[in-house]
Amino acid sequence: MRRLLALLLLCAAPAMADSSLPPARWANQQLPNPRQEAEAKALMEELRCLVCQGQSIADSNAELAGDMRALVRQRIAAGERPEQVGAWLIERYGDWVSYRPPVEPLTWPLWAAPIALLLVGALLLRKRFVRRRR
Repeated sequence: MRRLLALLLLCAAPAMADSSLPPARWANQQLPNPRQEAEAKALMEELRCLVCQGQSIADSNAELAGDMRALVRQRIAAGERPEQVGAWLIERYGDWVSYRPPVEPLTWPLWAAPIALLLVGALLLRKRFVRRRR
């Protein structure tokens, strides 16, 4: 019986992870100014959800993503430019929060790896076709 209770408690833990607080005002509500909302939406598409990891904050249903959407909308409604808001979030959460990492010596392997893999694949294919001709 104790094992069953322990198993049920472990299964219920993820359900208790979200708070019972209502979402922030601008988490799921658009800004009244269409231009500002378009700017906010474009920025939200470029920011990665820190919880979901594979989704932008615009697409995620995670509570933290809702808080980040509200923050983006609040700051843009207050008159900040999207670049400033994005830079502030990157400063706060690191380059990983952006789907556009900066090109700098530390990230060169990320940018060069696809090109290097294509070159290696082309060399292997060329080598294979040269062998077949002989």
